[in-house]
Amino acid sequence: MLFLNEWEVNDREIRFNGGHTPVLGRAATILGNLVRWTNRNSDGWAYWPKPRRASKSLQALLYDIRRENDITEAELSKALAPVKAFLTRQGVDHDIVLTA
Repeated sequence: MLFLNEWEVNDREIRFNGGHTPVLGRAATILGNLVRWTNRNSDGWAYWPKPRRASKSLQALLYDIRRENDITEAELSKALAPVKAFLTRQGVDHDIVLTA
């Protein structure tokens, strides 16, 4: 299973924000928010598989650090659907994580 560790997520936030890939930048920020929320509300990103599994598609979009083409809004929406479902099951306000 694909899994970005915290360092890789932080790297994607820096790499994809402020450049020519604004949708990827938002995706990276959202994934970073999810990692930070997970760390505050559990044993941590590395130990709680549910948020990692929910964000599998989101992580896949951000996996290639050499990516130069932006993603579409539709691709981001599709990748966020399982994250939203996870947050709903946990009783978490979506704005806490999905605000980018």
